Amino acid sequence: MSPTRFSGSRVPGPGSRSSAPDTGSRNPEIAFLGGGNMARALIGGLLRSGMPAASLRVSEPRAEARTELTQTFGIAAHGDNAEAARGAALWVLAVKPQVLRAVCTGLVSLAQTQRPVVLSIAAGIRSDQIASWLGGDLAVIRAMPNTPALLGVGASGLFANTQVDAAGRALAERVMTAVGISCWIAEEAQMDVVTALSGSGPAYFFLLAEALEEAAVAQGLPRPVARMLAAQTCLGAGRMLREDDVPAAELRQRVTSPGGTTAAALDRLAAGGFAALVAAALTAASRRGGELAAAADH
Repeated sequence: MSPTRFSGSRVPGPGSRSSAPDTGSRNPEIAFLGGGNMARALIGGLLRSGMPAASLRVSEPRAEARTELTQTFGIAAHGDNAEAARGAALWVLAVKPQVLRAVCTGLVSLAQTQRPVVLSIAAGIRSDQIASWLGGDLAVIRAMPNTPALLGVGASGLFANTQVDAAGRALAERVMTAVGISCWIAEEAQMDVVTALSGSGPAYFFLLAEALEEAAVAQGLPRPVARMLAAQTCLGAGRMLREDDVPAAELRQRVTSPGGTTAAALDRLAAGGFAALVAAALTAASRRGGELAAAADH
């Protein structure tokens, strides 16, 4: 089933209580639990999109990092997760998957009292696991951003459990589209595929650029020239994919003259099993996402 941009296939369920913060206000308060690179990218994107600094706060255990976050973004930075999360309509879980359970279990009482919408960007951790660790019966959204979000050109998949209402979805979209595009995913199992495709995807392109550079250098091209041409070629091809609104196969065919240089290169890639190798790589990454979730259960 293909994802639909900004669409929702889940019916909002029960779970909201009168003590819940107002997710529908124009600038609801958002707490980032974890102040690493992705949190910084999201905070910066929200500020650029017009979110006031007073609506954002972050928790970060390292004192020097808290100082830097405050100086860079002008937001409140706390050393305690509960202190940052108190009163926020949206909690963005921006910590590593390995420590997510400990972070959540330390916030059970506050989560059950406050009833926030919870947005997790931790790879491989299911929404039911997060809800359970926070005491159960909570609105949880999973997001899988990628590192180009650091430049404002990220791609994110989003999945919402049945507790998330329209206002919660809109708030999550506001956060993730501040650093790129986002797509709603109908079935949570597909989030492992999203992780394999766009979450891990930048590394595949870096590997391709690296291989192109090394091959060109081996054939006599100066490394600075090879690096510049490889990087710009990846950038230009990506923009064509995004802006021309035609299938990748059609763009490939336009560049491939019969009997030409491109055809010779593509024939060699096909002979080496390029498509099958890419499919196997995505399968391996997707399977690893499921393994991370299973490991978190224990």
